[in-house]
Amino acid sequence: MRLLLVEDDNHVAAALSAVLARHGFDVTHARSGEEALQALVPEGAGFGVVLLDLGLPDQDGYEVCGKIRKRTTIPVIMVTARADVRSRIHGLNLGADDYVVKPYDTGELLARIHAVSRRNVADETAAPGETALNLGPVRIELPTRQVSVDGSVVQLTRKEFDLLALLAQRPGVVFRREQIISEVWRTSWEGTGRTLEVHVASLRSKLRMPALIETVRGVGYRLVAPAA
Repeated sequence: MRLLLVEDDNHVAAALSAVLARHGFDVTHARSGEEALQALVPEGAGFGVVLLDLGLPDQDGYEVCGKIRKRTTIPVIMVTARADVRSRIHGLNLGADDYVVKPYDTGELLARIHAVSRRNVADETAAPGETALNLGPVRIELPTRQVSVDGSVVQLTRKEFDLLALLAQRPGVVFRREQIISEVWRTSWEGTGRTLEVHVASLRSKLRMPALIETVRGVGYRLVAPAA
């Protein structure tokens, strides 16, 4: 897989590139936001994942993420020292698919790269012939992966859509955290649990329906179908 590493620290980039190369990745290093955006022309330039550090010399990493998302659907993983949930949600709102908080474990990073590059769970869980799910004002178009609320389209990341589509398959049914992580992120890696919480919070914010996804303490989550 071709991977675009956006990192302004040459020493960090060299060490990380060596690790990624040993795991089969073809790494291209961009040292600035502008260099990264140029590398993605035309139409993503064949990259499978973008690993985006937020501390860039020319542009804010959040700004770069937003520009990348307008140009391509390539999965973006943010690398940040900001551990607060609000910063993570902001990144997801701009189109990031996941994030890694510094300092990170190499195994964690590899797990997240592989997770965002796997096939989307919604494409596999949709029943034959089923094209849309209607839940009150929420409509989920499975073939086009489009979500709308009261007719207005809501922009979701891959994993946000996969998570919503999974829960919407069986409204009212509690999905265990382990089950969600297994089906959406295709991993049993325990560290993904925090990512799940942030994605749920981001969905509630984007859809402006905080009661749509209910937390079942100690178990997992369920979708509460709203009234039409």
